[in-house]
Amino acid sequence: MIRRGALALLLLAGCARSSAAESAQVRVALDCTKPARPISPLIYGVGYDELPPKDQALPWELGATARRWGGNSSTRYNWKLGNAWNAASDWFFKNLDYGGGKGPAYARFLEENRAHGVASALTMPIIGWVAKDTASASFPVSRFGPQRASDGGAGDGFGKDGKPLPPDPPERTSVPAPPEFIEAWVRRIRADGRPVRMYLLDNEPMLWDETHRDVHPAPVTYDELLDRTLRYGAAVRRADPKAVIAGPALWGWPAYSYSAADARAGFSRHPDRRAHGEVPLLPWYLRQLREQEQKTGVHVLDVVDVHFYPQADGIGGAHGKTDAQSAARRVRSVRGLWDAGYTDESYVGEPIRLLPRLREWIDENDPGLGISIGEYNFGAATHPSGGLATAEALGRFAEAGITSAFYWTAPPRGSPAFWAFRAYRNFDGAGAAFEDRFAGITSLDRLSIFYSRNQAATRLVVVAVNARNTAEELQLALDGCRAVKSVRRFTGTGGALAAQEAPSGAPTLLPPMSIGVVEVRLDSGVQ
Repeated sequence: MIRRGALALLLLAGCARSSAAESAQVRVALDCTKPARPISPLIYGVGYDELPPKDQALPWELGATARRWGGNSSTRYNWKLGNAWNAASDWFFKNLDYGGGKGPAYARFLEENRAHGVASALTMPIIGWVAKDTASASFPVSRFGPQRASDGGAGDGFGKDGKPLPPDPPERTSVPAPPEFIEAWVRRIRADGRPVRMYLLDNEPMLWDETHRDVHPAPVTYDELLDRTLRYGAAVRRADPKAVIAGPALWGWPAYSYSAADARAGFSRHPDRRAHGEVPLLPWYLRQLREQEQKTGVHVLDVVDVHFYPQADGIGGAHGKTDAQSAARRVRSVRGLWDAGYTDESYVGEPIRLLPRLREWIDENDPGLGISIGEYNFGAATHPSGGLATAEALGRFAEAGITSAFYWTAPPRGSPAFWAFRAYRNFDGAGAAFEDRFAGITSLDRLSIFYSRNQAATRLVVVAVNARNTAEELQLALDGCRAVKSVRRFTGTGGALAAQEAPSGAPTLLPPMSIGVVEVRLDSGVQ
């Protein structure tokens, strides 16, 4: 029996249903009298793609709540010119034109989000340079000669021998963008009445010596990262005292603990970290921000922003391998977000436990800051494993109580990852969503059950992620709740979430490798 008055689970192995393949029953007791913690709506965010594929879902199709203007292109965006940016190493270090409509690209982005009720997260360049036009290139073949690859006369910055070419001065493609340049931008946004929910301090600075080496060939150090955060963050704060500012947008596991200078010298040597008392980069950075605030009274950072991509071969990124081993490893890789018992299956070779690790670093060094996962993607969005991984991650973000998260960039329309978002944001096609308070989690091997409720405890929504190769039966038992008015069930194995017909008190069948949603409406007690 299940003890009443607690969030409990009983796994009844071997219980079979005559109408389906053999399945086990998972019984979960939900206690409506227990406190539930608010979920930040910004965890259901996606990225902005300046050149999206035709099949990429729009945020409002997904039910996404926020959209992030970011990526390498945002580091060199010139708001004064409106549509000028530099593609960096992604595309031959060329200045390009956003185009696509009237007015500045950022204004179109903000207005489109506002029109659809989507919050905006806007990246502020802090590298010190932005594109001077929409046509220049950093390594023109006419100036640097034949290169490893080229496009329309623009080279990739590597000679035929594969060695990087020394760049010309930044002025070849760019103009200075000091903190005052960014301050003026924020003031313009405010004067125009365009809402921005969060300002992000640039994108992946610990890769600038690769991605933007034409204007920043030297690797970023501990001290430079702190200096730029303080100067540019203060500029945003002057322009908008109530702004929510996030940073430092670190790209992944090595960058949480080491600088780009350490990476270039070799992590075994890590001279920059040694020069800073062997303290990992992010804890050191947070402690310095706290000390600077105590000295100056200027509060710069509100949210700690990092990116998370699994590093195992064929797992992270927009695509990915889909063989059976890679698919299983993809689903396991999500455990790097929280599980101290999971050793990352890549060169990392140790537990990442990213969300609790970040919370510990914040609590120890600069208490009170939020957490943002500014980019994440487990790859293979069109494969069921990509959908399961995404659904698991969304539930874990709710469990951890983080401020925001942004899938990079957005999954293809109708893909398993698309339906993972819809499980939380629009599972019935009419706007029904996971509730706004996190009420608990049941986590077994390859089976996670996340539950939520509204403040009045009149509606409960459960999302179950069944990454097992067997069917499971989910039975809900309600404790301290009002009388049940109705129950709806939806399940999907990579495609659309389909309604499952069953009596109100019957269990919900979770097929193998599936996502399930159960909505319970309770009596409001109002006559």
